[in-house]
Amino acid sequence: MAVAKVIVDLALDKEFDYEIPEELAERVKVGTMVSVPFGKSRREGYVLSLAETSSFAGTVKPILGICGDRAHVPEHLVALGRWMADYYCCTQEQAIRTLLPAAVRSGKVKPKKRKLYRIADREAASAYVAVNAQKPAAALRVDLLKVLLSDGAQPIESLKASVPAFSNSSLQTLVRKGMVGTIEELVRRDVFGDSKVIPSKPLEPSKDQKKALELIAKMLRGETPSHVLLLLGVTNSGKTEVYLQAIAMALALGKSAIVLVPEISLTPQTVRRFRARFGDELSILHSRLSDGERFDEWNRINDGEVKIAVGARSALFAPFRNLGLIIVDEEHESSYKQSEAPRYSARDVAVMRGKFEGAAVILGSATPSAESAYNAETGKFLLARMAAQVDNKLPPHIRIVDQRRDGPPEPGKSTFFSPMLVEAVRDRMNRGEQSILFLNRRGYARVMICEECGFEARCPDCSVTYTYSKLHEVLSCHLCGGVIPAYAACPESGSPKIRYAGLGTEKIEAVAGAVFHPARIARMDSDTMRGADDYEVVLERFRRGELDILIGTQMIAKGLHFPNVTLVGIINADLGLTMPDFRASERTFQLITQVAGRAGRGDIRGEVIIQTHNPENETILYAANQDYDGFSKFDLEFRELLDYPPYTHLITVFFRGEDESKLVAYATEFTNGIQAYIHDEIKVAGPSPAPIERIKGKFRYMLVIRGRKLKLMKQALRILALHRPVPKGIDVYVDVDAQSML
Repeated sequence: MAVAKVIVDLALDKEFDYEIPEELAERVKVGTMVSVPFGKSRREGYVLSLAETSSFAGTVKPILGICGDRAHVPEHLVALGRWMADYYCCTQEQAIRTLLPAAVRSGKVKPKKRKLYRIADREAASAYVAVNAQKPAAALRVDLLKVLLSDGAQPIESLKASVPAFSNSSLQTLVRKGMVGTIEELVRRDVFGDSKVIPSKPLEPSKDQKKALELIAKMLRGETPSHVLLLLGVTNSGKTEVYLQAIAMALALGKSAIVLVPEISLTPQTVRRFRARFGDELSILHSRLSDGERFDEWNRINDGEVKIAVGARSALFAPFRNLGLIIVDEEHESSYKQSEAPRYSARDVAVMRGKFEGAAVILGSATPSAESAYNAETGKFLLARMAAQVDNKLPPHIRIVDQRRDGPPEPGKSTFFSPMLVEAVRDRMNRGEQSILFLNRRGYARVMICEECGFEARCPDCSVTYTYSKLHEVLSCHLCGGVIPAYAACPESGSPKIRYAGLGTEKIEAVAGAVFHPARIARMDSDTMRGADDYEVVLERFRRGELDILIGTQMIAKGLHFPNVTLVGIINADLGLTMPDFRASERTFQLITQVAGRAGRGDIRGEVIIQTHNPENETILYAANQDYDGFSKFDLEFRELLDYPPYTHLITVFFRGEDESKLVAYATEFTNGIQAYIHDEIKVAGPSPAPIERIKGKFRYMLVIRGRKLKLMKQALRILALHRPVPKGIDVYVDVDAQSML
């Protein structure tokens, strides 16, 4: 008896044996979606493996059928999904579902088709044209037949364009007479629209680029001890050109390539470069595609129509069958970590997919993560450095401003802009150059305070203050999305003495408009970039020189190349340093370095002004000196001393619920259960309130587990979090290799 082991769509984290009927034997394969009996119902599931016999003592029920109208999981990806389930402590069903986009998996999205009109009876059509060519009453029908006879099948839009006097009734008459018929044609939804690019050719590589490409060539041929390369290149060192030429190498070997970028919708310039080099060989996968576009792009890859996929996190699962290369650009970015189960890191899963399929993996960054730096240092990853900017441009000149001693630039003006920064921006405006002002916090003000009673406007469902937007006169919560009208007076004391404290990009924009008048200014943050094309529209205006100053959050910190930008001002470099997270220094260093890299990409040397209240801080100083090696050594020593990753594994367990006492009781019980499984070398902290204690009306408690015995830690958590019942009203989720401690 042939048996299929099936995971059903109930998140049970358990495989069930089903007999494969003889009539389905040739069609049931690993990854196939099947319909199976389950209890008294009928469920859908995926085949994870095949066996000749079943270990189940009872009756093995047969598979009812194959979901033929649904996409199946490519067989070669199933092993990756099973590894993800094991490593990230999620159910197998959750992991397997991740391998397919929802638009593909659901079966609700269908191929787009259009109707074409064609000659059905060529002899009759030709005779009609010959007989009626000179008859005015038949002129329109004759013209339609002539177009179809000469040009072949046509959509109705083409017929309207070719025959000015087009009439649908005349066309339908020809259909009724049997001279014209219809066929359906599959139409791919065009993700690029009408955008055009100028084809590009490979550039002559620099010395550093050539060394990196030689190493990559060896990786592609399987001649290196590791299949992973950390490409450490300073900003503007030409990493993208290395990616492009590496892909060309993979294609020459008959293989395909995946390129991951942190936010594809925010990197139109990068996408344009890939299209210019590879044209129709390229597929794009990202969150702003419609379901229909996502469906078509996945099928283009699955059908072998393209060889390259560029996209954000989920593009990693593009169904290439002969994968040769995976590139993870800006590998340090936290956006590669999925925030919902399975909480995987696309960077780490890329390394595993490369291992499973024999593909080379390139991790690129000017500021690699501590984990990747450690893996390169210990020899687990190969390392290639690109220390010079393209064309040997000088790095930007960086100056630190101590905001503790720096007064207002002018009487009555805000201290947000130091005199040095004001002078520098005005100088660029006078020279026709452009500036970027960076602050990683949106909104106008962080909190509303009553000066009489001290009342702070806080979200009732989350343990954070409301952010004030002056433009819309509203208070909003950036966690749950709640919005209320801004108070005209304190709701507790009734006092009109309202003060808005803190600083966001909206306020920077308002102040900049006054300080730098008549500068042309635009702001880019998640409050202003709401539409699908908003980001690209603003960048195009900036590229054309229609803007003098661009103000934004981290979305302007990477992927932008504007030669006329000669100044970057970092308004408050300290903002991320106070976060309750051991990665706070690393993220601050990365952000400052990345945004600083936007300056001086043209012929004029760039300048960066860092405003800080902690000019002696090691992270600020390393960033100002563009000293990645120094910072990496400092950060790794700190982590080793305190037993943090990459020297240990870190797992967080979050507990959520509306009843705090019930939540605490269960979290404590869960923690006690952990003790029975763990080793002395494993450290457990908590349960304790999470730094953000309440979100969307639910209390949050967390447990932090650290240790080198990852297998033992996961074993305990899988039993407790997945295989034991959880009280009603409580959610538990496990985050392996957690990136956020909030």
